[in-house]
Amino acid sequence: MKYCTQCVMPSTRPGITFDEKGVCAACQTYEKRKEVNYGERWKELERLCNKYRGMNGPDGYDCMIAVSGGKDSHFQVYTFKEKLGMNPLLVSVEDNFPMTDAGMHNVKNISEAFGCDIISIKPNLKAQKMIGRYTFENYGKPTYFIDRYIYTYPLHMALKFNTPLLVYGENVTYEYGGENAIETYSAKEQINNGVGSGISKEEIVSVGISPKSLNFFEPPIQEDLDKLNPIYLSYFVEWNSFTNYEVAKKNGFHDLTHEWKRTHHIEQFDQIESPAYLIHSWMKYPKFGHASATDYAARMIRYGMITRKVASELVKTHDHALDPRSIREFCRFFGYSEQEFWRIIDQHYNQELFTKNSKYSDWLLKHPVWED
Repeated sequence: MKYCTQCVMPSTRPGITFDEKGVCAACQTYEKRKEVNYGERWKELERLCNKYRGMNGPDGYDCMIAVSGGKDSHFQVYTFKEKLGMNPLLVSVEDNFPMTDAGMHNVKNISEAFGCDIISIKPNLKAQKMIGRYTFENYGKPTYFIDRYIYTYPLHMALKFNTPLLVYGENVTYEYGGENAIETYSAKEQINNGVGSGISKEEIVSVGISPKSLNFFEPPIQEDLDKLNPIYLSYFVEWNSFTNYEVAKKNGFHDLTHEWKRTHHIEQFDQIESPAYLIHSWMKYPKFGHASATDYAARMIRYGMITRKVASELVKTHDHALDPRSIREFCRFFGYSEQEFWRIIDQHYNQELFTKNSKYSDWLLKHPVWED
């Protein structure tokens, strides 16, 4: 396990690469921004919007934006509605977990602040619980069913409402390092992202889930997908999580200030909708030795906000410390005791990366970044 010489990202992040100087792909990508003419790319985005503007009549929808209600969603809607003058239809997938006050506010706010209609789906609750337990216990992916729908449902809705221009936020694999990381505006390959792929419909059905509960599990057929033009906004603008947050706040977005300070995060504005969902993102820690604190500390280094030394200390303090509220709400939703929960977590620890402390039965990272 080695770490980027510029940030704190480890080599265990799936698909990440390093150059001969030990710099990770995400830091290399960020450096390449200096060569990008974002003025020209904005004009390219305007031309793309003009291609679809008014395609369903002067008052009809002319694009669709996949949203969660978060800071990036606010930034995307602000960009297309306020700056580009488009008439977007927003589409979301709700995960059935109990929501934070901020999360409930933000979903309403994104509609009210920008005057946009939202269509959303709450997937079959029974199926979510059954599939979530299976994928958590066997793959360490408790929100696989929901994540799959986040990738597939907007595709189906874009076809249904005749809005080929389907907008997503950042190209995660390119911005932060991952397999098949290509700089492109096209999001046509997003369905192959490891978050929403790897467990087949046939396997899900084989454990007792009715196919009738999986209506949006598969993407549209290729002939229909070819009718769509899904894009990443991050190709056209200089994507920055903190800048997006500032734009969102000015348009009514609420963070978790005064509501909940999460122990395993170093910021309080990303993925704030439902505490139980965060078990999914934290599961990177036992499997790959890093989680949300590493992700944001690495970004903050690239943005020039903190030093690598400060970032390492933040990772040391927060990355492993899964928040108790997330645990409680996750266990309550899926029907686990906390003892059962931690027994399952123990099964997913990568023993090539961790050693178990015999005195306290906790797991210690063998090669932590703060000792790098």
